[in-house]
Amino acid sequence: MAGEESMGGMQHQIMGYDRAITMFSPDGRLLQVEYAKKTVKQGSTAVGMVCKDGVLLVTDKRIMDKLVVSDAVEKIFMIDNHIAASAAGILSDARVLIERAQIMAQQHRITYDTPIDVISVVKDLCSLKQLCTQSAGLRPFGVSTLLAGVDVNGPVLFETDPTGIFWQYRATAIGESDTEIEEFLQKNYRPDLSLDEGLRMAIKAMVNVLDKNFSVERIDAVQITTAEKKFEKINRQAIDKALKEIKKK
Repeated sequence: MAGEESMGGMQHQIMGYDRAITMFSPDGRLLQVEYAKKTVKQGSTAVGMVCKDGVLLVTDKRIMDKLVVSDAVEKIFMIDNHIAASAAGILSDARVLIERAQIMAQQHRITYDTPIDVISVVKDLCSLKQLCTQSAGLRPFGVSTLLAGVDVNGPVLFETDPTGIFWQYRATAIGESDTEIEEFLQKNYRPDLSLDEGLRMAIKAMVNVLDKNFSVERIDAVQITTAEKKFEKINRQAIDKALKEIKKK
C-alpha cells in the first residue's frame, strides 16, 4: 500500500501536478498545500492548553548550537495584551502573519476602544492563508499557528493550518512529533488543570516524546490568566523547577 502511494506521488510529479498551486491532481489533491503541511511537521514543537484559570503556550526553541543566545530566539509572540501566538514551520512566514494580527488588534482597539476577540484574528489570518491556496504566482504559507487568549468567551485556543482551516481546541500541539504529543494530551489532559499543572504536563509531553535531556534553555512559555487577561512570560526559574520535578519521577 505504501509502495502504491509512493508510485502515485511520483506519477503526480511527473505529470506536473505539483508545479502550480492552482492545479488539482486527478484524485482531488493540491500537492503544494500538502508539501506545506510537511514543512510544518518539520518545525519545532509548540503546545497549547486551556486551563481552568487561563490559557498556556509552551514551545521548544530547538536550540542545538551552544553559541546561539537562547533569549534572543522568539517562538511565542504577543498579538495584544490578551492574545498570544506561536508557530511551527517557516518562521519568516509566521512573522508576516503575526505582524498582520498585531496591526488588526491595535486597529480594533483604537477604533472600538475594546480588545478584539480571538476568533476575529483567527478568521482574518485564515482568509489570507486560503487566498494563497488558489492564486497563481503565490505559494501557501508554510506554517501552522496556535492562537491563545482570554476574551469575552473566556480562555480559548485555536490552531490554523496552511490551507486556511482552523479548529478550536482544549489542548493541542503543532510541529515535530505533534501526533505523539497529542496522544499524550488525550490520555492526560483534564479541563480542571491549573496553569501550573498545565505547564508541567506540556513540558512532560515534550520531554517524553522529543528528548530526555531537554534543557531549560530550549523551553519558552507564556500564560494569560482569566483574571488578569494579560500576556505573561513564564520565568526560567518556574520552567526549571517544573523540568526538575519531571526528571525526578
